[in-house]
Amino acid sequence: MLAVVVVGAGATPVRAQSAATRLAAVRDGQVRFTFTLRPGVCGQGQNVWRTGVSRTRTRTTLDTDERRDVEYDVECDSGPGRVVIDKNEGAITDVRFYIGGRWRASAAAADLGAVGARETSQILLAIVQGEGGRVSERAIFPLTLIDSVDVNGDLLRIARNDTRPSSTRKQAVFWLGQAAEGPATAGLTELVGEAALNRDVREQAVFALSQRPRDEGVPSLINVVRTNRDPEIRRKALFWLGQSGDPRAVDLIEELLTRR
Repeated sequence: MLAVVVVGAGATPVRAQSAATRLAAVRDGQVRFTFTLRPGVCGQGQNVWRTGVSRTRTRTTLDTDERRDVEYDVECDSGPGRVVIDKNEGAITDVRFYIGGRWRASAAAADLGAVGARETSQILLAIVQGEGGRVSERAIFPLTLIDSVDVNGDLLRIARNDTRPSSTRKQAVFWLGQAAEGPATAGLTELVGEAALNRDVREQAVFALSQRPRDEGVPSLINVVRTNRDPEIRRKALFWLGQSGDPRAVDLIEELLTRR
């Protein structure tokens, strides 16, 4: 009886351990968990739709086999979000994300169950900030879809972090541009104007502005053309303004032509 009491007092019950602790404890194999999606998001596997004023579709090309981990019955399921993490000798080697459906049976996968919004964001953000290459890039998209968590500031910090791979920083900027919140546009405008940033990252921010709703993106791009000191950045902004077909963009281009 005494031995049982001592062991029980010194061990942490599995349910009391954080999801991050349980993830870290796995050295080899798969770890998977679910989380609650933002309202207005639905999908099937790696096909994701956002609903609102209009319905837009995002295709994430993560796997050649979209049904590797999950099975589906409906086209546009409202959740949950599903994350699969592959580990080898303690290192994370891959991250996959799906929407809806149900897990395929797997005796080998460690299932963390439903993880709360804040802890899900902490797990994915740690991967983005600590892993390299494709792994960090793949963790960014699900990070933007977690219910009740604002990650715009985190994405901006990642974009500004020159210790992160350029591809990861550009992914952060791209998904920031897809965010529905107005503050995302202000953040992108800041990135474009930061001359100390890698030009590839700033050009990605210009593109991301072009993907914002017109009443946000067009005025911001016009401001870039009028005020940015980098001629390449101004050219990029002009290009995307020209693609918009917006009357304000046409007026600006006409004004610039008459100056010559």
